[in-house]
Amino acid sequence: VQLVESGGGLVQAGGSLTLSCAATGSIFSINDMGWYRQAPGKQRELVAVISSGGYTNYADSVKDRFSISRDNAKKMVYLQMNSLKPEDTALYYCNAAIRESFTTRTRDYWGQGTQVTVSS
Repeated sequence: VQLVESGGGLVQAGGSLTLSCAATGSIFSINDMGWYRQAPGKQRELVAVISSGGYTNYADSVKDRFSISRDNAKKMVYLQMNSLKPEDTALYYCNAAIRESFTTRTRDYWGQGTQVTVSS
């Protein structure tokens, strides 16, 4: 199982970016999917999470600016980021709770990260 992110880049403050993450490999089911970020010198933090049923939760710092969504058929999760600020600059990681088969337990998987840089 792999999580592959795309969509990061350099953007000016006030701009927008959309991150995408695809889950590939042997997958029986996917529970929560989410995005985390880690800025230099800081701990990794939750940005947003979405359940298999579509319930969402956001960090206070991104509420009303970011939107998480998922396509269960495509096994993908997205993060639409609007009104970006320099403090949003970080390495963004995709996370998913995946069960590989009926007989295996759900495990956490992480992508390799995609860089988002917001210039002032």
